[in-house]
Amino acid sequence: MKYYIIAGERSGDLHASNLIKQLRVQDPAAEIRGWGGDMMQDAGMELVHHYQEMAFMGFAEVVNNLRKILGFLKECKADIVRWQPDVVILVDYAGFNMRIAKFAKARGLKVFYYISPKIWAWNQGRAHKIKKHVDRMFVIMPFEEEFYARYDYKVDYVGNPVNDSVSDHVASADFRTRNKLFNNKPIIAILPGSRKQEIEAMLHVMLRVLPSFRDFQFVVAGVSNFSREYYEQYNKDPNIKIIYDQTYDLLANARAALVTSGTATLETALFGVPQVVCYKTSAISYAIAKRVIKVPYISLVNLIANKQVVAELIQDDFTPKQIIHELKEILFDKHFMQKQQQGYALVRQKIGEYRTAERAAELMVRYLQSS
Repeated sequence: MKYYIIAGERSGDLHASNLIKQLRVQDPAAEIRGWGGDMMQDAGMELVHHYQEMAFMGFAEVVNNLRKILGFLKECKADIVRWQPDVVILVDYAGFNMRIAKFAKARGLKVFYYISPKIWAWNQGRAHKIKKHVDRMFVIMPFEEEFYARYDYKVDYVGNPVNDSVSDHVASADFRTRNKLFNNKPIIAILPGSRKQEIEAMLHVMLRVLPSFRDFQFVVAGVSNFSREYYEQYNKDPNIKIIYDQTYDLLANARAALVTSGTATLETALFGVPQVVCYKTSAISYAIAKRVIKVPYISLVNLIANKQVVAELIQDDFTPKQIIHELKEILFDKHFMQKQQQGYALVRQKIGEYRTAERAAELMVRYLQSS
């Protein structure tokens, strides 16, 4: 069968690449084409466009790049019509993929969605559109089954791929030696995000707390999408180390972490690393978000637990003073540390034990074969 897959950011590239590998197991004759990244291409997908070309973050940024986005949409629709897949599989990335879902369904194509858009956070009424335009939804958050049930829409919970990735990771024994890190200094991991707008808003503030923690070494999780020169502009202190594409090994060795809100908050929790969640965006984007967001938390950890497990420093609260206060609590307050670990245990329990990509691929092929 022919599968057309669309992912629009780094985490989607990772999760879609694992899905592609499992689709090939379930359907050895699979032909796969789509939009995504290097990992999807390496897994065997014919890449049309890289997600880096369309990674816009925040309401204002999307508006400013609307003409470019509309051009990508037009090109994607035309490519789908030319290729005529058996199914279009959409991976998160709501603004783009919701439009593709409507288009593909109108053309009589099967539409699957792997990793639901976060419509439970804002504009919940879009669940009606998903019900109308998406044949099957495969969700990775345990609370999403109940959310969609409110709209009389049955979805498949397939576990969470982050849990699989963390469980499968084998920490490198020579991580500190290979990266020239001190053996006698505990590590504070800095995870500033994978998008340029995030890094430029977050990293310089995160690193300003370093003078208050001289007994620790700060290690920044860099991604190779950006040059070393780009990151080095933030490296003004010998106690700051920047490493590339080794986030899981970093978390496996970290005493604590400062984490930009996103998938990394869940990864950090599953590694059991105490963390402070940070987030800042443009003033316009934040003002809009405050009006439309319908959930009490921004981090996946707190959302899954349905209570505050980790501190969230958002916008005006994201200051060096506040970071220092919260970081000291998770480093030195045993009661606070124990409470956070109990919250992490609750998150693991709610996620459950699944092989997510394998389960999703198995269901997808079964549904296609039976239709």
